[in-house]
Amino acid sequence: MNRSWPFVELDSLTEEGRSVTYGVVKPGEEAEGGVAFVRGGDISQGRIAISELRTITPQLSQVYRRTVLRGGELLISLVGNPGEVAVAPPVLEGANIARQVGLIALRPELDARFAMYFLMSPLGCAELFSRTGGAVQQVINLADLKTLKFPVPPKNEQQRIVSILSAYDDLMENNRRRMVLLENAARVLYQEWFVRLHFPGYEHTATAHGIPQGWERAPFEDALVLQRGFDLPERQWEDGAIPICGSTGVIGYHSEAKAGGPGVFTGRSGSLGVVNYVDEDYWPHNTALWVREFKKVTPLFALFLMRNMDLKQYNGGASVPTLDRKAVHRVPVLIPAQRLVTLFEEQVSPMFAQLRNLRLQNQKLRAARDLLLPRLMSGEIEV
Repeated sequence: MNRSWPFVELDSLTEEGRSVTYGVVKPGEEAEGGVAFVRGGDISQGRIAISELRTITPQLSQVYRRTVLRGGELLISLVGNPGEVAVAPPVLEGANIARQVGLIALRPELDARFAMYFLMSPLGCAELFSRTGGAVQQVINLADLKTLKFPVPPKNEQQRIVSILSAYDDLMENNRRRMVLLENAARVLYQEWFVRLHFPGYEHTATAHGIPQGWERAPFEDALVLQRGFDLPERQWEDGAIPICGSTGVIGYHSEAKAGGPGVFTGRSGSLGVVNYVDEDYWPHNTALWVREFKKVTPLFALFLMRNMDLKQYNGGASVPTLDRKAVHRVPVLIPAQRLVTLFEEQVSPMFAQLRNLRLQNQKLRAARDLLLPRLMSGEIEV
């Protein structure tokens, strides 16, 4: 660590009157058109999942006006995924935060983005980990957080370090936007062809009982078959490149695959409703249901078919949400003529090939940023 940089406790680096605090205790029901509301799970990898934010009523937000965001504050998840940090972007001005999120309003001498990168560095992570406790759930206590010491280089050095690291983040964010556009384009094509039934040649296709000629309405299991994933406790994970696919996405990597790619999987237990596509061979986790057999549809068609079904409604669990596979198998679905399924796959496959390339680019960018991060934060690399 650069010994010329002073280290200062967080509590003395915050704005007077705002200090370090948390937000709304009991958010209640989501309010349509209400105030955006940042929870701990919305913060990851230096970003806030703005498109996924829930809302609270303006009246409740006013009760907690001390945590209404102006933009530029440092936000840190305190519970569940403790230590995840991000800086509130200007677009979140007027939004609020949950109790499991700490708000840190910094004085001008410490750049919020520099502070964020410090907390993402190995040294910052270690400092946060030492302040994390809890028998059942890992929690960062606000009183402990206030004692964390930050390096405070001259402001121009902070800004140069931020400029270097944020260049990687900006490229990753641009790639993420492109990925959203590609997925939206594929989704719109599916909706146009198979929901609105404006598929190529629809003007000249006869219909009977509302179904185009050559199509059929049949139980879901006639089109594809779901199966429960395979048990794999985390202690048994082995180093490898095979994605382990759980209820909400890739949860880790392993040395062995249980299913060939491309594949489609969704949440079986805990989190329901998210449907994901995987390009390569993978290990479907026991918290997921995976498509064991594509009978009359292709993987990419199956992806959008399942996303369009709102699978959360087939919850069969009493205490823990659990997707009822048998109930899903009985649901009537519309199966298009094979030529249209094949044509759809041909149209959207290049989009998903681009998605894969963009994901790989982001993995490389993140690895490069994370390699620089500790060296910049320690002063090993002069800027």
